[in-house]
Amino acid sequence: MNNQQPAFSLDDLSGQAHAFPTQRNTLVCFVKDDCETCNTAAPVLEALHKAHAGQVEVMLVSQSGPTNASFAARHSLSMPVLDDRTCKAAFDWDIESVPSVFWMNESGVVLSRFEGFIRTDWETLAADMSAQTGLAAAQIDWEALPAWRPGCGSKHLDPSVYDKLRAEADGSPIRARKIDIASADDVAEFMFDQGFSDGLPLVPPTPERVLRMLAGTHRDAQDVIATVPPNMGIATVEKIAINAVMAGCKPEYMSVIIAAVEAACTDEFNIHGVTATTMGAAPVMIINGPIRHKIGMNMKLGALGAGNRANATIGRALRLVVRNVGGAATGGVERSTLGNPMKFTMCFAEWEERSPWPALHVERGFEPEDSVVTLFAMTGGPVHIVDQTSRAPDQIAGSLGMGLEGVFLPKLRNLPVDALLVVCPEHIDTLTREGEYSKDRLRDRIQEVTTRPLAEMVQDAYSGAGISPEAAKAMGAEALARSVPKFAGTEFIHIVVAGSDAGKFSSAFHGWATGAVGSQSVSKKIDLG
Repeated sequence: MNNQQPAFSLDDLSGQAHAFPTQRNTLVCFVKDDCETCNTAAPVLEALHKAHAGQVEVMLVSQSGPTNASFAARHSLSMPVLDDRTCKAAFDWDIESVPSVFWMNESGVVLSRFEGFIRTDWETLAADMSAQTGLAAAQIDWEALPAWRPGCGSKHLDPSVYDKLRAEADGSPIRARKIDIASADDVAEFMFDQGFSDGLPLVPPTPERVLRMLAGTHRDAQDVIATVPPNMGIATVEKIAINAVMAGCKPEYMSVIIAAVEAACTDEFNIHGVTATTMGAAPVMIINGPIRHKIGMNMKLGALGAGNRANATIGRALRLVVRNVGGAATGGVERSTLGNPMKFTMCFAEWEERSPWPALHVERGFEPEDSVVTLFAMTGGPVHIVDQTSRAPDQIAGSLGMGLEGVFLPKLRNLPVDALLVVCPEHIDTLTREGEYSKDRLRDRIQEVTTRPLAEMVQDAYSGAGISPEAAKAMGAEALARSVPKFAGTEFIHIVVAGSDAGKFSSAFHGWATGAVGSQSVSKKIDLG
C-alpha cells in the first residue's frame, strides 16, 4: 500500500490538540465505546503503545464523545484518546467499521490496515511494529484473546450523520449561500419572515436534505436549467433542489420539477406574464407517461385535490422556484386582483389507461413510452360540469360544451383562449357507449352547442361586456346574425381523462390569454437519465 490518509487535528481528554500526520511511525485506530470488539482491542492497543513509547505515535480516535473518558478509564489507557464525535475524521478516512487500524510510516504512508479483531492480523501488526522500531515486541497473551470477532459499523455511516458530513465536505456539490439562524430562532418562522414561503410552512432546506434531493437527478448540481423571470434569476439544479426540499418533495420527483421549470421559462409559456397579470393566471401541470406510476401520482379519486404528495409538492416546487429564484412574490411583480388557489399548486396525472383516446403527450407529438410534463396557463378552475342524467353520447358531449360557456364569461364568444377539459370515467363511458367517440368529435360538438349569434354578444342592460353598441351598428344586422362558437378554433380545446370511476362530474380549467399576447401551452420530455 502507498496511499496517504487525510490530515486531522483532534483534541484529547485534556483538550490538547493532536495532529496527523505526525512525522513519526504512527498507529491510528478508530473505535467507539459501545462496540464490544473495540473494547477487546483497547488493551492490545495500550500494550502496543507502552512497548513502543517514544518510537511510535499511537492515536485512539473515538466516536463516542461524552463517554470517551469512561472508555479510557475502563481500560486504564495512557495513549491519547482523541475526540471525533462529529465523525469528520472517520468520514475523511472512509471508515466502514470499527475498530479500524492503520499502521503508517513517518511519511504517513499506510503500511497495513485491517478492521475488526482477527487475532492473526493483530499479531502480525505487533511483529511489524517491533521490526520497524527495533524494540521488543509487546507482551500480550494472545491465546487469551478471541481468534475472530467482527467489528461494528462506523457511527458516521448513520444517514443523519453521513448526509451532513457529505454536505460539508470539500467535494460537496452545494454552492448556495448558507444562512445561519440563531439558536433561539424558530426556523419555520424565520423562513416566513424572509419571504421564502407561499404562505404555507416550508421544510428547512438543510445541506443534507438538499444533497438527498440532488440524488434524484443525474444532472450536475450547477447545471443551469433556466433563467427565471421577472428578476432573471439563474435556476441551477441545486436551486431547484432547494425549493423542492422546501415544497416537501421526494428526490424521485426532481426530474419532473426540472422539466416543469424548463417549460415554464420558455418564451412561449411566458411565466412573467402568467405571474404578473391581474387576472390571476397560474400554471396547471399535467404529467403523462410511465413516470406517473414510478413516483405514485394520483390520476384517479381526488386527482385534482389534496391527499397525494407528488401531485401537491411538484406543483408547489415550481411555484416556489418562480417565487424564490425568479422573484415573483405576491404584492411585488405578482399583481393578481383576487389571487388563485392554483398559485399554491396544481399538478395531476392523466389516467391514460382509462382513456379511449391518445394521451395528451401523444397528441402533442411524443411517444407513448415518453414521460412528459405539459403546462397550461389557467385563470380559473377546476369548475365542475355536472350531468348525471344524460345517456346518449351527444347529450353528454353537449353538456360538456355548455359547461365551457363560462370561460371568461358566457357572453364572450369566438375566443382564442385555451380551455382544459378533464373528463371523468363515467362521462367517458357515456360518450363511448355506442362505439368510438373521438376527441375531434367531442371538440366539434362543444363548438356546435356553444354557437350563438353575434347579436347576443352586444352590450346591453344585462351586461356591459361584449360588442359596443357603436361597433354593432357599424357591423350591420346581417353580420350580427352570423353565429360563432365559443372558441376561435378546436385547437384551443384540450382534453384529458382523470378522476374516480364513480361520479358523473367532469371539470374544466379556464385559460388566460393564448398566443403571442399571453401564454402558449408547452410540453417537455422528462429527462430520466
